[in-house]
Amino acid sequence: FNARTCDLPREIIALTHGRGVDVAVEAVGAAGPVQMAIASLQKGGSLTMVGNVTPAIEVPLQSIVTKELTLFGSCASRGEYPVCIDMIANGRIKVAPLISVIAPLENGPSLFERLHGLEKGMLKVILRP
Repeated sequence: FNARTCDLPREIIALTHGRGVDVAVEAVGAAGPVQMAIASLQKGGSLTMVGNVTPAIEVPLQSIVTKELTLFGSCASRGEYPVCIDMIANGRIKVAPLISVIAPLENGPSLFERLHGLEKGMLKVILRP
């Protein structure tokens, strides 16, 4: 599903026969995706938030309380980096389709604005010093 073109929580609720999911992982860190994740959870569900693009967001506190949700924040790696780097080096993970721009470091501010503005086609940026 594309969250920009459909009501993602409604689709998830339908797929789970009205139940919702047990666990959601949110990796953007913006209000919309966090709110969608909360709306998709079943009563007693858990949300792990990894994304941190926005320092403060509004959350539907009523849903968190009445659905008795558990929220976790996560920013530390548990050793995944060596495994991931190996998978990229061996070609098991293709990263080229994810890289939108390779540019000099001084272009960073304007590229970040494009990413933050959700420009179509902008996924990841590599900045060279």
